Formats: sequence, C-alpha cells, structure tokens
Amino acid sequence: MAELFVKQAKQYADAKPTYPPQLFQYVSSKTPSHNLAWDVATGSGQAAKSLAKLYKNVIATDASEKQLEFATKLPNVRYQHTPSTMSMTELEQMVAPRGTIDLVTIAQALHWFDLPTLYQQVKWVLKKPHGVIAAWCYYLPRVNSDVDTILDQLYSISASPYWDSACTLFDDKYRSIDFPFELVDGADHTGPFEFVTETVMDLDDFLTYIKSWSAYQTAKEKGVELLGDDVVQKLKLAWGEGDKKMVKFPVYLRIGRVGNV
Repeated sequence: MAELFVKQAKQYADAKPTYPPQLFQYVSSKTPSHNLAWDVATGSGQAAKSLAKLYKNVIATDASEKQLEFATKLPNVRYQHTPSTMSMTELEQMVAPRGTIDLVTIAQALHWFDLPTLYQQVKWVLKKPHGVIAAWCYYLPRVNSDVDTILDQLYSISASPYWDSACTLFDDKYRSIDFPFELVDGADHTGPFEFVTETVMDLDDFLTYIKSWSAYQTAKEKGVELLGDDVVQKLKLAWGEGDKKMVKFPVYLRIGRVGNV
C-alpha cells in the first residue's frame, strides 16, 4: 500500500478529509481508560491529531515515510515508520507491549491489510477485555446532483479498471469485511455506524481529492489521464456558481472490543 501513495503524498495529505468530532467522541466513550491509542496506517496523521485531544498518548504508525513527513507534530503523538509487515517482536519494540493499548484505530486503510495478521497484533496489544478497535472508511463525497453524477461515473466506470480489488471492501461500507470482535457497551452490532464529515472545497480542492485516489495514480502510471480536459470541463459546468461549496463525505465505522480472546 505504501508505494501507491509515495508519489502523491502531499496531494493525499492535502485532499484527505478530516473526520467528524462526533466519531472520535463516540469511539473514545467506549474505552474505560484513555492512556494510549494506536493509529494504524496514520498517513499524514489526520486521525492521530484528533485522538491526541482525547488520549494521553498516541502512537501513529505508517509504512510510508513520505506520508509521515506531512504529519502534524504534537507533543503527545509519536510517529513511527514501520515495515509493511511486522513481526510480533517488532510490534512490541516499535508500537507497545502486550495488553497496554486502550484503543486501536484504522482510518480509511483496513481494506489494505492482511486481516488475520493485523487482528492477531491488535488482540496482542489491546487491554483485555475492554480494549477497543475502531476502523472506518469514507465514501464518495456529495456536492450537488450534477457533480455527484459525474463523480459516480468517473469512480465506477472510468476508474474501475484501476482500483485495487481490496477497494471493493469500502464499496459496501465495510459491511462484509471480517471483523471478529465483541460488541462495545451500548451497541447491538459492530457496525457500520454512519457519520458525516463536512469540508469546504473549491473546484481545485475537489480535483486534488480525485487525484489522491489510488486508482488515479495507477491509471496515470499506465498512461491514462482520468481527469482529461472533457471531464474537467464537465465538472466546472456542474460545479456551478460559487467558488466554495460544502462537501459532505459519509463515514462508516466498524467498532468492537477485544474481549478475553
């Protein structure tokens, strides 16, 4: 996964939406203590920055050193470059000892992992039985009906040959992803729970968001420009009057606790 984002790390950092405060408030309400959170595949640290307001310390890891360069430095966040596959020894050395973490978060990245390996590591480091894992993804943003139609066609038709097969897992909002964890207090299922994050964008911001897609980068490497002049012109017309628009990204959360396993 890391290689996909090296060339567009700054675009990814600039374009990736922040996540709604309500999501972090909900997730943090499910952990009895708030000493240490681990943000897996932190990228440029969007989630880590929010976690730092709610947890005493945050360890934020990523396999891409380039993306970590764009992360906001905070006194209670330790950014750590990790190999794409960690041994249990490396996990303890680079992340945390067994049974010491209150919360593990994976934002917009769960679909890239070998899940059995990741879940083994998550269960190792989380405090038992109440340590929590929270994984979420956002889906296509909504602007207005005209822009949405063009974006949907670009995503599902033009970009379709260039999406990694792993990305199909967020097409159904992580509903079908393997998630072998117990219910958190007050919940009758592990999700997906829907949230919405809103951000103000102009058209250039919106085009930068599209360029941050892994499919866009893959297509470009194959000599295909998904944002050709015709597509950009259609988007300009559909964007309509007003330079800045409120763009809504739906966010889908899976959450569970480790239990005694």
